Amino acid sequence: MKISSPSFKNKEMIPKKFTCLGENINPAFVFENIPKNAKSLALIVDDPDAPVKTFVHWVMFNIPIVSKIDENSFLGIQGTNDANELGYIAPCPPSGTHRYFCKLYALDIILQLKEGITKMELEKAMDGHILDFAELIGLFKK
Repeated sequence: MKISSPSFKNKEMIPKKFTCLGENINPAFVFENIPKNAKSLALIVDDPDAPVKTFVHWVMFNIPIVSKIDENSFLGIQGTNDANELGYIAPCPPSGTHRYFCKLYALDIILQLKEGITKMELEKAMDGHILDFAELIGLFKK
């Protein structure tokens, strides 16, 4: 399985448009080679370089089996990010270059969870149901 973005390449800079210096919208993502027996997808975007703890930028689950998510849109059900909001919150590191991990999971079930769950709750619910995993890393510095 593979996750990529038409907006930035793996381990390269995320364009300002998708950050706090731009439009604060999510970039587009492309999904390839999803397992045939997958029932849903989940996406977590987080920043392990944040000063206090890994900062969660986006939690989304029960994404239908699709090949892409467009800019400034979402599919499935959104969870709560670490700004305590639903949906995507753009990269905005206080200093230095941070890494933003975009993690795609193919699951063998449709999760029975409600909108607004946390990354931790999603990870617990996915345990034992992950068929495949892919990762894309974007970088950003103000």
